[in-house]
Parts: sequence; structure tokens; C-alpha cells
Amino acid sequence: MKWDAWGEPALATRLSDDIKALLLNVLGVSAADVDAPARDDVRLRDSTLTAADEHALAGVVGADYVSTRDADRLPHAGGKSTLDLLRRKGREPQDAPDAVVMPGNDAEITAVLHICTERGIAAVPFGGGTSVVGGVDPVRGRFHAVVALDLCRLRRFELDEVSLEATLGAGLPGPRAEELLAGRGYELGHYPQSFRFATIGGFAATRSSGQASSGYGRFDEMVTGLQVVTPAGVLDLGRAPGSAAGPDLRELFLGSEGVFGVITAVRLRVHPTPAARQYEAWMFPDFATGSAGVRAVAQEGAAPTVLRFSDEAETGITLALAGQTGSGCLAVAAFEGSPAHVAARHDATRAVLTNAGGVSLGADPAEAWERGRFDAPYLRDALLANGALCETLETATTWANLAALKDAVTQALQATLGTSLVMCHISHVYPTGASLYFTVVTALGDDPIDRWTAAKRAAGEAITAHKGTITHHHAVGIDHRPWMAQEVGELGVRVLRAVKQTLDPAGILNPDKLIP
Repeated sequence: MKWDAWGEPALATRLSDDIKALLLNVLGVSAADVDAPARDDVRLRDSTLTAADEHALAGVVGADYVSTRDADRLPHAGGKSTLDLLRRKGREPQDAPDAVVMPGNDAEITAVLHICTERGIAAVPFGGGTSVVGGVDPVRGRFHAVVALDLCRLRRFELDEVSLEATLGAGLPGPRAEELLAGRGYELGHYPQSFRFATIGGFAATRSSGQASSGYGRFDEMVTGLQVVTPAGVLDLGRAPGSAAGPDLRELFLGSEGVFGVITAVRLRVHPTPAARQYEAWMFPDFATGSAGVRAVAQEGAAPTVLRFSDEAETGITLALAGQTGSGCLAVAAFEGSPAHVAARHDATRAVLTNAGGVSLGADPAEAWERGRFDAPYLRDALLANGALCETLETATTWANLAALKDAVTQALQATLGTSLVMCHISHVYPTGASLYFTVVTALGDDPIDRWTAAKRAAGEAITAHKGTITHHHAVGIDHRPWMAQEVGELGVRVLRAVKQTLDPAGILNPDKLIP
């Protein structure tokens, strides 16, 4: 079977001769260095699901919605990180779910979870399969089999135009959700890099941050309600805009990677389709100057819808990909809303960034970024085919600690990987701090999985030592469980384990993920 790396093969990127020359000059690699990772054929381990297990599951969802065929198991065999691709291209038989089960409603999910509990089968909730953190890896744990619980049939769509809320099924892909909303004159406005293929349920289960988070907030900030099916029962959370009836249980499931329950529907804030859009880019002399300007924009409260700021290395590569040369650090911004609102925020942001030392480049660089904003994974795949490993990680910290954390992570990656190109940009801004998104390009070399895992471990140690945290939808190769222990402490871990024991006493949901 053929393993397609990312998205649509027709959109695959080809590297220009200039970029190939850059790889050879900087990293000493070329397509001639590629050996095993270029392999197309994938072999899977045999399914361990028994005939009785399959019959029981088919009795709930129908025989057409249970499959043990390798052609169906392979797309559910993991996520889409570079490490996933390298593993799938290995010579040994690969792990995969023993079956793919596609329930059509909450009642069927409840019944499937009961069967899995009774028969000792692990169940991994599965949306668009774009995870880069191992969140959909088919881990059996102590169970005799594992199934991928594919939510593709859950495509509910309801719109409350008075309250400006939409209730969306967990299996609804991001583009389809926006298409349905646009047909009624509305938008969700959540556009992560995985947007073309990821689902509403996946956005919620990973606490996704979109590229327009400066204007519309992270996905978890958009959520007003959740429907969740657990082995212990069904939860309907967030019935009113605000409540003083104790802790907000929605927070238990946002970012939970499916370990507590299966998110089946999400109620979300929506807004009218923007009537106006405006773009502008600025160049700053260095990262310190530009990050101070971006911080001022965030703290003055007139933030653009999109605000991204690249360091010197990333700016240089961005210019090279466009066939240009130059130096400095590039900031791009986009503004959406009513014409008056757009004009006011645009003017305010321009004044702050200009006063901070930014030189306007006009709209072209920001518009160019928007046109290619979903295409980076295709470039990653093209680099891999030419002998270069490209991966990402994301961290967040306070503004006061930003420069120290950036330097520490960069040095940790370079010290572990050797000759490499480490690029960074500020991806999301908050009044008190920001997220740093690192992209690393290094020679594929020998044992790339072990090398990258070691590099991520070193980066994780640097993040810990410098008061950062992972924004875990980009924390490739970092085991989340130690991070959870650090984030919430020993008592907090006991609380999470108690929640798991209450909702999923047999532990069938996504074993060995998230909770230490």
C-alpha cells in the first residue's frame, strides 16, 4: 500500500533549484542522500480483533461501518508528523488499529464503548488524522486489540442566528463547517495550518490555536458547549453563557486528546462574515525590536485578526522562497470586520509598529503569506524527499521571558542536532505573553527518529528550565505525561486520574496518553 504524506498529492510542492542549492550548501544534503524514507510500500501488523469482536461492533454500527481491511487501517495508523511519516516508511510491519469503527450517533458510540469495555478493546477517537503529537496513535496498552473510532459520520449543523452560536458535529471538517456557515452569512474564523483536513472535534480535543487567534481567540475560547460520550454516560456541558454553579467541566475535555470521553458535538461562537479585509507587513531591524512592537500592539488591545512576527532566520528563508533577498525580521498582519472597525484597528496597529521601529512594506507580503498559509506541510514533505528533516515545536511564555526562552530552545536544538537551521516566529499573542513556533531543518542522516526525539527532549528540558510550557498541538516527540505532571503537580495528577477512573474506569479510551 502507498502512504501519502500530507493532504492532496496534486498539491505536492517541488523544491526550486535555489532551495536545493541552499540545502546542499548549508546542510550538505540532497535527494541523493535519501534511502529508506523514500519507500512507498507499507506493511501493517495483522489485526488482533476476533471475529466475535467484529460481529459485536457490526451489530451496533452496521457491517458497512466496521473494517479490518489494511487499506482502511493504514490512514488511521497515526498522525502526520515527520516522525509518523518516517515510521510508516520503515521496513518492519507497522502498528495500526485492528479495525476502524464509524458510529453514526451518540447512542452508537455509547454502545461501542460498552462493547470495548466488556471485551477489553482500546478505543482511539479519530477525526481528521492531522495530529503531530501522537494523539491518534493506535496504542493497545494492556488490551488485546485497539480500534480507531472514526467520527466522520457526525456532521451535525445547527445555527442560532439570534445568539450567534452554531452547534457542529465533531466529524465536520473545518472547510465544510465554514462553507455551511458562509451560506448563511457567518464565519467561525478558526484557521490552523491543518484547517483543510482537521475536524471540529479535533480542534476541541487538542485545544487548537488558529492563525487568526489574535482576532477571534483560540478554539477553546470559542467553545460555549460540548456534548461528550463517556463509558460512564453522556455529558451535556455549557448550557448557558455563564454560570456560577462550580467549576466549568468543559475545561476537562478541551485539550484532553480523547482520554476522558468522545466529543461528539461542539457549540461555538460565530460572527458575521467580515465585510472588509486589509493587510500590511512591516520589517524590523532585529527580533528584539520587533517583538517589543508586537507586544505593544497586544497590550494596547487593538490587535489585528492575524499577527505573526518572524525572526531573522525565518525571514531570510521566507524571502528566499519568494526569490528575494534582504535582512531583518518580518511582521505580517491582517484585519477583518466592518469597514470602520478594520480601519480603526489598522490605523492603531500601524501607529504602534511604526513607532516601535517597523518600516511598512505594504500589503503584498501579508497577502502572499495568506495565500500559502496552509501549504507548509507540503514543503516539509518535499524537504524530506530531498534528504532534509523538517519539524516544528511550539512553546509559550511571558513577554519578559520571551528572548531567554527563544535562545535556550534554539541552542538546545542546535547542540543536539548539529548543523541545522532553526527558525522561529511569534505565532499567537496575548497581553501577558506569546507563543514561539520553531521550525527546524536538519540533515536526515542516520537514525532520524532517535535524533529528533533526543532534540525534542533537549528542547523540552530547556523549556522547563526557562519557565515555558508546551502548546501541545505542536509538541512533536515530547511525551505529554511528564508535562502534565509539571503543569498541575502531584495533586493535580491525582485529580486527573480520579476523573479518568470515574468516566472511563476500564481505561479503554486512548491508553497511555496525556495522564502520567
